[in-house]
Amino acid sequence: MIGKLLGDDVESSGRYLAEVIYGANDGIVTTFAVVSGVAGAALNPSIVLILGAANLFADGFSMGMSNYLSRRSELDYERSVQGDEPGPPSAPSDAKSPRRTAFVTFLAFVVAGWAPLIPYILALEPSFPLSIAFTGLAFFAVGSSRSVVTRRRWYVNGAEMFVVGMAAAVVAYTVGNLLGGAA
Repeated sequence: MIGKLLGDDVESSGRYLAEVIYGANDGIVTTFAVVSGVAGAALNPSIVLILGAANLFADGFSMGMSNYLSRRSELDYERSVQGDEPGPPSAPSDAKSPRRTAFVTFLAFVVAGWAPLIPYILALEPSFPLSIAFTGLAFFAVGSSRSVVTRRRWYVNGAEMFVVGMAAAVVAYTVGNLLGGAA
C-alpha cells in the first residue's frame, strides 16, 4: 500500500521497511500507553479517545518530522564528506528522500496506532481488555508482515514484535497505576 502511494514498484517494496516498522510500532505503543495509563489510573474511559486521538496526530507528526530531519541530516553529512556544495537534497533516484521517509513514518504511525482505540471508538465492553487484545493482534500483524520482504518466518517476526510491544504496554500500565494512586 505504502509503495503504491510513493510510486514504487514491487521490487522496491522493502525500501521503506524500517520506516513502516518503526512508525507502526511506535504508533501502537504510544497509543496503547495512553489507553493503559488511563486504565491504570482508573480515569474516565472517555478520556482515552481525546488523549488517544491527540497522541496519534501530534506524535505521528513529530515522528514524521524527526524522521525527515534525521534523513536530511544524514544526506547533508554525506554531501559534506564528499565535498559537495550545500543546497537542496539531490539524492540519487534509488535513495530514500527525506520527504518520503517522513510521510511513510507518519502514515504507518497513524494507521497502526488506531488499533488500541478501536474498542473505545466502537463502545465495546469491556473496553480495556479488548484494547489489550486489539493491541496484541496489531503488534503480531505488523511484526509478521515483515516476512513479506524478509526471509524470516512470519510467526517469529510476529512473536518478536508482540513480546517487545506488550512489554512496553506493561510499563505504561504500571506507571499509570502507580501515578493514579498519587492523584
